[in-house]
Amino acid sequence: MTTTLATLELGDPAHPPLVYLHGFPDAPSTARDFLARLAVDRRVIAPWLRGYAPSPLGGPYDLATLADDVIALIDRIGAPVELVGHDWGAAITYAVCARAPTRVRRAVTLALPHPRTFLARLRVPAQLRRSWYMAMFNVPGAGFVAMGMIDRLWRTWSPGFTLDAERRSELHATLRASMPAPLGYYRAAWRVPRLPRITTPLLQLHGADDGCVLPPGEADGRRFAERVYEVVPGVGHFLHLEAPAAIAARVRAWFRA
Repeated sequence: MTTTLATLELGDPAHPPLVYLHGFPDAPSTARDFLARLAVDRRVIAPWLRGYAPSPLGGPYDLATLADDVIALIDRIGAPVELVGHDWGAAITYAVCARAPTRVRRAVTLALPHPRTFLARLRVPAQLRRSWYMAMFNVPGAGFVAMGMIDRLWRTWSPGFTLDAERRSELHATLRASMPAPLGYYRAAWRVPRLPRITTPLLQLHGADDGCVLPPGEADGRRFAERVYEVVPGVGHFLHLEAPAAIAARVRAWFRA
């Protein structure tokens, strides 16, 4: 069963719709600067995903259900939309494009390869070292421990980048109100549905200094009919927050094509 998601909205409602999906440990509010740049000529809708307050916290959190939530949101907005996803939001973006291609005109994913590619790359020692936290999040009672790790994860995943005090405080408040629900994503992460080849034109952007996910290279290519892959120098996992002007400009150029 789908759930109705709370949303942050920017831009003129008469403009073409663009949906932005956040990742972990994150929320739409940290991306306001990036989203405002997209909202120059788009109606931007950024939901708090299932499991993140103020959206409903209850599961299930498997990828198919998360994608169905977003497809229902798109249907309420009016398809087709442009879709941008970061981290877990990127995983959901792939699933939405695969399962409901007519709902998405063009898409952008940030900092994550196709879910099947990512799971396969967990066999690579360098990726496995970066993904140690996934096993820990499967331990009962991990929510309390996870809250103590948030700032460490951000520092490790985007070296040299720090959220300002206001956004950090707002993010921590969201995560405190949400835990342990966001960890449910990791407990369901191994249940990736079989996804058909993605026909939606898709741009993959990956930070060269990402401390969380290795750039996928060409390992992803066969999963897409039309895919452009770019590694962005000088930024890490939260590339759209580290360089909001540059990433927003690249996204807008992709959507104008």
